[in-house]
Amino acid sequence: MNYMICFLSFFFLFLMSIVNFISFIYFFMSDLVLFLEWEIISLNSMEIVVSILLDWMSLLFMMFVLMISSVVIYYSKSYMSSEKNLIRFILLVLLFVFSMMMLIISPNMISILLGWDGLGLVSYCLVIFYQNVKSYNAGMLTALSNRIGDVFILMIISWMMNYGSWNFIFYLNFMKNDYYMKFIGVMIVMAAMTKSAQIPFSSWLPAAMAAPTPVSALVHSSTLVTAGVYLLIRFNDLLIDTFIFKILLLMSGLTMMMAGITANYEFDLKKIIALSTLSQLGLMMSILSMGMPNLAFFHLLTHAMFKALLFMCAGVIIHMMMDVQDIRFMGGITNYIPLTSLCLNISNLALCGIPFLAGFYSKDMILEMVLLSNLNIYIYFLYYFSTGLTMFYTIRLLFYTMINDYNLISIYNLFDEDYIMLKSMFLLLFMSLISGSMLSWMIFLNPYMIYISLNLKLMVIYVTLLGMLMGYYMSNMKIYSFSKFLKIYNMSNFLSVMWFMPNLSTYGLNYYFLVFGQKLLMSIDFGWSEMYSGQGMFKIIKNYSIFHQFFQMNNFMIYLFSFVFSMSIFFLMILL
Repeated sequence: MNYMICFLSFFFLFLMSIVNFISFIYFFMSDLVLFLEWEIISLNSMEIVVSILLDWMSLLFMMFVLMISSVVIYYSKSYMSSEKNLIRFILLVLLFVFSMMMLIISPNMISILLGWDGLGLVSYCLVIFYQNVKSYNAGMLTALSNRIGDVFILMIISWMMNYGSWNFIFYLNFMKNDYYMKFIGVMIVMAAMTKSAQIPFSSWLPAAMAAPTPVSALVHSSTLVTAGVYLLIRFNDLLIDTFIFKILLLMSGLTMMMAGITANYEFDLKKIIALSTLSQLGLMMSILSMGMPNLAFFHLLTHAMFKALLFMCAGVIIHMMMDVQDIRFMGGITNYIPLTSLCLNISNLALCGIPFLAGFYSKDMILEMVLLSNLNIYIYFLYYFSTGLTMFYTIRLLFYTMINDYNLISIYNLFDEDYIMLKSMFLLLFMSLISGSMLSWMIFLNPYMIYISLNLKLMVIYVTLLGMLMGYYMSNMKIYSFSKFLKIYNMSNFLSVMWFMPNLSTYGLNYYFLVFGQKLLMSIDFGWSEMYSGQGMFKIIKNYSIFHQFFQMNNFMIYLFSFVFSMSIFFLMILL
């Protein structure tokens, strides 16, 4: 029964993916945009309308989301086979995909809110799927962080009542210079920053790794975290050349750098990949805030392919390690799971931007467009430093898992590669190889010819090679080395909490207030003022009355004893 539902869900989603791809080609070649409105109810002047916008961008994005979700469900058939509630898991994933579809095809803020809230709610259910304290904490952090963005969307809906329609697509262009539309722009950017985990809302994304690995493959590649980027691509005409985009450029650049540095100090396999996702989201947001939405969309799609594959490979490794996620226990896995290692290598190299893999076409173009842009040296530094860090933590991860010594050799021998997982991974492997070149011909009708000097052209390769060298040295360092570099390396406790982000975003909002409340309780309710107020006086009088009563009772006993003693002596004298 479970396997049948898995197979039917996979088949339906994959079929819909193919249909969307064919529709995309037709719409793109015909330069066609389809806008559908269905009026559900009309009462006096109020009407409830469902709007659907189909263009090449929404169809292509839907095709990628449906393909990845179908592959993830097929992968889950094996990965979650020991799970009792597999049907519940599949239904939650399908709900998640439906919420994402609602968000993608909506030109209407009300239906965007339905998809947006649906993503937040279902992601909470998926993060707490393994019911333990860690999952509960991660789920609450995810849900509450995303609620901030939901509130901004609600405020946009209420503000748009002034314009008489919630269909933002109608008046993005001709109301660009409207002063009050700037408020909507600021709220859209804030909502997108929460959903795409930019500073200062970054702490929820690594915490969401408490979810099952297939969920991570879906959520952190093509759906939840890219919803904010997609929303900003749709609203790009309204926001271009505004001050809020300059702030977003700075924040996304800092997010990119922070995630790259933190990933180099992390030992949890899934968290390293999550921080890598955070870094790539910063890259998408930053290039989008520079006014290049098509380039951001291009990187979003190529990144979705190899990141989903990377999470799937991590899932196989975690299964092989008997649910151990610490990369220090790994090593030499190539000898035991060679095909999975092949997928892991190719997806990692695509992430680094190695030429002619999927990531190369988008990352190389982004970095060269940054060189042509009129930006200061600080943004330029953030881009190239973060690119070097990407290579740094990727090579470090490969050395720890594949090339370094065996650490738990006895466990490996119990594992054989699962062919259901491999089939699903090979489809994404094929897409990770060809999607970059395929999409670059589809999205950009004319090839970009970027003329810059030879040294600037080779700058990407210089940074990549430097990052590769640093990653090699980092992975070969001994744990007990006393070099000065290791003293920096031991800062992992400081850097793994992501630059105090949890203190600023979560702990700071509850821990410090709770401590302040405890101090108030101790100084006011349990302090001197309470001692000499009503409650204190009541206790003093009560204690005094108990003491007085005890004293009176004791006096009576003394009198009684004296009387009995004297009478007994009197009777003894008479008798004698």
